[in-house]
Amino acid sequence: MNIEEFVSGKFIEQLKYKSFSPNKINREWIISNPELNSLLSEANRLIGELNAFSQIIPDVDFFITMHIMKEATTSSKIEGTKTNMDEALIKDEEDINPEKRDDWGEVQNYIKAINQSIEELEELPISNRLLRRTHEVLLSGVRGKHKLPGEFRKSQNWIGATLKDAIFIPPHQSEVQDLMSDLESFVHNDKIKVPHLIRIGIIHYQFETIHPFLDGNGRLGRLLITLYLVSTRVLLKPSLYLSDFFEKNKAYYYDNLMTARISNNLTQWLKFFLVGVIETSKSSIDVFKEILSLKSRLETEVLPKLGSKVNRGQQLLQVLYQAPMLDIKNIAKTLDISISTANRLIVDFVNLGILEEYTGYRRNRKFIFKEYVDLFK
Repeated sequence: MNIEEFVSGKFIEQLKYKSFSPNKINREWIISNPELNSLLSEANRLIGELNAFSQIIPDVDFFITMHIMKEATTSSKIEGTKTNMDEALIKDEEDINPEKRDDWGEVQNYIKAINQSIEELEELPISNRLLRRTHEVLLSGVRGKHKLPGEFRKSQNWIGATLKDAIFIPPHQSEVQDLMSDLESFVHNDKIKVPHLIRIGIIHYQFETIHPFLDGNGRLGRLLITLYLVSTRVLLKPSLYLSDFFEKNKAYYYDNLMTARISNNLTQWLKFFLVGVIETSKSSIDVFKEILSLKSRLETEVLPKLGSKVNRGQQLLQVLYQAPMLDIKNIAKTLDISISTANRLIVDFVNLGILEEYTGYRRNRKFIFKEYVDLFK
């Protein structure tokens, strides 16, 4: 089917409301729109450049950790949580303001969900099983813990304050299993020639339209984009997350999804999606360039000022790339040094401008590698 001839589905009369029943997507899709093809070409080129950077940067997985942290805070922000990057770096719940612990817990769950799902991709393909397992981690022990973590919904959900004034009512729960099986088949259908970025753009649209879970659909649907790109080797490392683009263009994000449903205009959604890939790839490339610049400056100009302690300083710097907020006990344990040695090293790093004290406390102080963290904001 030509994407220009897309028919989204139909509204079905239920008891006192109409739910939207989307047409299935597991079919051949033809792209004839010149602008869409041009955007696809540009998006593929930039992902190739991003992959090149992820290969040349030493210990790139350290920096991927921060990309994941940013994705967790931004994707959760779209859903209304207010945890920022600095707070997300804090590992202990007791160090979080009690009023913010629910939001913080949701972000921490999302970080766990991302890491676990990416790890499981080595043994388990993109599938409903993987999505359900990831969803269970996402909602475990937080506000959505009573909304069937790890299970497709068994009741009607909606987007809006109440069912009566809902902006959008997804398909009836009786359709969810069949629609999600079709979506899974489309993910793996190698008999059709659909470019990966077009395929995942359609998959994301369909997933959000089905809204298969009672809660967490937005976060999981956005994570699904990265999981698909990694599983198909379009991305060599999980370094591309679209939540920041979607959050900055939140109204357009929702409007384009609704336009596809109401007006059968899937092309407009895919244009928006590909622009998101392009802009996010550019941003991620810029971050990698800035990381390389910062790393080079610190190693050639700043750390040599430590004199005989430069080797220890290099060890700490490597730790900070993956965990840029630490306390003295963390450093002592990680580097296998005494508390007094760790304390002196912290003082040196503060004097060199690498670390800043974060808490404002005299005891139990935490220190942040702020210049590095700010690259991801």
